[in-house]
Amino acid sequence: MKEENVILVNENDVQIGLMPKLEAHEKAILHRAFSVFILNSTNEIMLQQRAHQKYHSPLLWTNTCCSHQREGESNIEAGSRRLYEEMGFETELKELFHFIYKAPFDNGLTEHELDHVMIGYYNDNPKINTEEVEDWKWMKIEDVKIDMEIHPERYTVWFKIIFDEFYHFLEEHKV
Repeated sequence: MKEENVILVNENDVQIGLMPKLEAHEKAILHRAFSVFILNSTNEIMLQQRAHQKYHSPLLWTNTCCSHQREGESNIEAGSRRLYEEMGFETELKELFHFIYKAPFDNGLTEHELDHVMIGYYNDNPKINTEEVEDWKWMKIEDVKIDMEIHPERYTVWFKIIFDEFYHFLEEHKV
């Protein structure tokens, strides 16, 4: 299987090239990404635990799904595609905001992403892809915040960064 390219961008989210995903993470080059947060009608977040075979952040808890846009794909199209690939369901998504972060990992790779954060609503159980997702759970927003303060090592770096930003948006976007 051919490795996917990521879209290299400048700080204004203008595409400046393509690069294989692993190479972009090895060289810490800024690229476009997205993170999807799914909430249910009781304002819980659907969290996923990353699969044990992931090349970084295995078995850590994170937002519902995240990945990289493909060339020519809108942020919403990419989020919807990946939500279905990882969690096995479809729902309408809305883009909330984007931000840039850089986070090195113990394995020598670095995430340097311009991350588009999206929200959607769903009330059923997902049908997880076990190649991507080890486990999942619904968790109250306040409980995530508290657990993240007590056990930050259980969560992905980007989720902790996003959650600090995203937490303030949750009150505005209740079902």
